[in-house]
Amino acid sequence: MTANPHTGSDFDDFLKEEGLEEDCSAVALKRVRLRQLAEEMKRISLTKTEMAARMQTSRAQLDRLLDPEKTGVSLDTIQRAASVVGRQLRIELL
Repeated sequence: MTANPHTGSDFDDFLKEEGLEEDCSAVALKRVRLRQLAEEMKRISLTKTEMAARMQTSRAQLDRLLDPEKTGVSLDTIQRAASVVGRQLRIELL
């Protein structure tokens, strides 16, 4: 069987070629963590205002943390957010 001449590279290859792989990975990773954080906040009925107060930060800072497009958030901030909802932050190098 011959390879399909209309089949191109996969999407990951495209992102690498365009120099977008790291940015896309960072945004995707943050979105997953945000979803987990939001689920925990909902589970314990915690509002954004209460969350910010428990983190000892402003509501504006919490909004930046929860913005999936802003990937430059410190590990300390993410750890404090996780702690407030009773979770731990775990980072792995793969």
